Amino acid sequence: MEKILITGGAGYIGSHTAIALSSAGYQPIIIDDFSNSNKSALAGLKQILGKDIPYYEGDCNDKKLMQQIFSEHQLSGVIHFAANKAVGESTALPLKYYRNNVGSLVVLLETMAEFGVKDLVFSSSCTVYGQPDELPVKETTPRKDAESPYGNTKKICEDILVDVVKSGAKMRIISLRYFNPIGAHKSSLIGELPLGVPANLVPFVTQAGIGLREKLTVYGNDYDTPDGTCVRDYIHVMDLADAHVKSIEYLQDKPDNYYDLFNVGTGNGNTVLEVIQTFEKVSGRPLNYQVGPRRPGDVVKVWADTQKIEEKLGWKAQYSLEDALRDSWNWQLTLSEK
Repeated sequence: MEKILITGGAGYIGSHTAIALSSAGYQPIIIDDFSNSNKSALAGLKQILGKDIPYYEGDCNDKKLMQQIFSEHQLSGVIHFAANKAVGESTALPLKYYRNNVGSLVVLLETMAEFGVKDLVFSSSCTVYGQPDELPVKETTPRKDAESPYGNTKKICEDILVDVVKSGAKMRIISLRYFNPIGAHKSSLIGELPLGVPANLVPFVTQAGIGLREKLTVYGNDYDTPDGTCVRDYIHVMDLADAHVKSIEYLQDKPDNYYDLFNVGTGNGNTVLEVIQTFEKVSGRPLNYQVGPRRPGDVVKVWADTQKIEEKLGWKAQYSLEDALRDSWNWQLTLSEK
């Protein structure tokens, strides 16, 4: 059984990817420092899979720990999620983000080279497109100046990966540019678990729906969109997890020096009000929301052109916005019972 290291594997996307990998016949190995995740995810994974997943508690910037993991397991590849990801915090603490997000990738690449592990799937983001001039965005769409240090770390990391492959290194690398992951595993045993006030729309919606938040603020309703609210491409986290498995499989017959990148989205955009209305439909609960002023730095609209990933990886999103919001709501209901 091939072993795949998942950095940040107890996090939202990492934990769902561990399930997808296990279901596809791989053995996931997790490293996580639990700075933005919870050990309860590991218990959820055990319930879903019926077995423990080996894990290490620590930081990917810790070279000795990384060497230990690579020496204790004969790894076939790595999926690199581990990163700080709060846009606002990155603006206040840029050096924290550069040290963690960029530094950990450098340590990981050095360790992979040392142990001869070739295959890497990197967690990138549609933030690299900024506010695009044309929609939908393709992989060839020019990247814009980042709106935040967080977004800039994703651009820098992509550039590092390109430079490593250009250097002739024996590495096969895919960068996946995610759009907006939402939803949860159908078992409701794992899901998105934001620490403190959620930065993302859907956890705020479900928390408002359950009564944890008094109301939801919609930031701006006068944009150039169908109903005046911002448009995003919302993708179910299990679809996103499946894209990582497809990427690992795709790399296996590629030449030893290889790089490519793919958008991972549904190919559709939904407004904030559409998300609220769909949530009200699947939950049967009215949502208390108000319209507030625009937020600086918010991209007005962005969604993916998914033709490349569909053609090359044979991957296509399977879940609808309704499916994702229903699973998010069921997860919120489960959390409220604990």
